Amino acid sequence: MDLVRIGDKLISFSRIVTTIKEMLDLRQQGLSQAEVAKRFNTDRTFLSRLEGLGEIRKGKTIALIGFPIKNIEELKQVAVEEGVDYSLLMTDRERWDFVYEKSGIELLNEVMSIIYKVRQYDVVIMLGSEQRLRLFKALLDNEVVSIEIGKSPITQDVYVEPDNLRNIIKTLKKADE
Repeated sequence: MDLVRIGDKLISFSRIVTTIKEMLDLRQQGLSQAEVAKRFNTDRTFLSRLEGLGEIRKGKTIALIGFPIKNIEELKQVAVEEGVDYSLLMTDRERWDFVYEKSGIELLNEVMSIIYKVRQYDVVIMLGSEQRLRLFKALLDNEVVSIEIGKSPITQDVYVEPDNLRNIIKTLKKADE
C-alpha cells in the first residue's frame, strides 16, 4: 500500500520516492547538497545521509566494452553485481548488425557517440582482439584494462570466464580504497 498512517500524519511512499529521485537528479546534474537542500526546504545533512544510505561504492567509474562475446548475459550479471557503471557487450552477429544496419554517416555518428560516452568513465575494461585493444587505447584518455580474447580477426563468439572478469573488477575497486 502506498499510504501509511503515523500518528496524525498520512505519508505517501510514492511521494517520498519521487522527491528523492528529484533530489538525486539535481545532485547528478552538479548542484551541491546545500543548493538541493534549499530547493526542498531541508537540511544539507539530510542529503548527505541519504546519499550515504544508497552508496554502493566510492572511487573510479568503470565501463565494460567487449565483442564478440559468447556469454554476454553472464558477464552483464557480473558487471551489475560488481557495480560497473556502463556495459556494451556484443556477439559477433550483433556487431555486424550494428555495422550493416546503418549508413556510413549514421555509423560514424554512433561510433563517435559511444567513444564520447566511454571517455566519461575513469577506467574502461576492454575485451577484444589485440588489434581492437590497441585501437581503443589510442582513442581513449582513460585507463584501459585490456583483456585479449583472441587474434584479429575474431570470426566467432568467444567465451569469457566470468570469475576472471569479476576478479579484475574487484582489483580495480580495491585500488581505489
